[in-house]
Parts: sequence; C-alpha cells; structure tokens
Amino acid sequence: MKKMKYMSLLMALVSVMTIGFTSCSSDDDDNTPAKPVVNLTEVGHDNAKHAHPGHDLHLEAKVVAEGIIKRIDIEIHQEGGGSFKIEQSFTQGKYIGVRNVEFHEHIDIPAETPLGKYHMHFTVTDQRGQQTTAESHLEVIKDDGNENHEHQHK
Repeated sequence: MKKMKYMSLLMALVSVMTIGFTSCSSDDDDNTPAKPVVNLTEVGHDNAKHAHPGHDLHLEAKVVAEGIIKRIDIEIHQEGGGSFKIEQSFTQGKYIGVRNVEFHEHIDIPAETPLGKYHMHFTVTDQRGQQTTAESHLEVIKDDGNENHEHQHK
C-alpha cells in the first residue's frame, strides 16, 4: 500500500513537472517577424552606379518584409565633406502595405547637383518599426551625351 501511494505521488509530481515545462513558453521566444530584407538589384542604368545632373537615377530593389512595408526612404548624400543631399520617401502607393515587392523608380537628380562621389541609403521600415538599410556608392558625372538614357522596363 505504501508503495502504491509512493508511486501515485511520484506520477503526480512527474505529470505536474511535464505540464509545467511544456505549457510555459520562454520569455526569449519572440514571434516578431524578421526584419525586412532588401536586395538592391540596380543603381543606375545597367547598374552602372552613376547618374547625371538634370536626369533621373534608375533604381531597382527586391524587398521582402514579413512585418508589412510601412515606408521606403531613399537618401543620397555627398561624400568627402560635401553637404548636398537628395531625399525621397514612399509612404503611400504600390510599395506600402505589402510583404514582397519589386521596387522600380526613377529618382530625380536635380540639375544643380554637384559632380562627385555620393553614398545612397535605401531604408525599408515595416509596420512594427523594424528597419533594414541597403547601401550603395554612386557617382554623379557629367553627361557627355554618349550614354543612352532610355531602357526597357521589365
């Protein structure tokens, strides 16, 4: 009889411990979607990584955001101490409120843009506030008229 009580008590203790270990989730578990993933596929026509003052910059990227895209920000700033900056944000339209998108835009490069080396930041923010930034170098060069600015849209 004592053995039966001991076995019952042991089984009850094992059951309680098993339930406790399997039903409680760890505080480290996080169901937050992964940060957005950005792959810049083209910066400039044929990914030449250059632009011309008074023309536009062809820009393509593949974006995957499990947490749904809230905004896309583009900043192009001068390197080497210059202060010229181009900024453009997308907060409405076909890129917003989706998980996966192929970004294709033409960013205006003002005619007064100084020639030289630039750095571009392409930042995607999801609806949870998570951000991912892809970066690229870019050079603004004089338009010698020999380059074909037209291209085929995919």
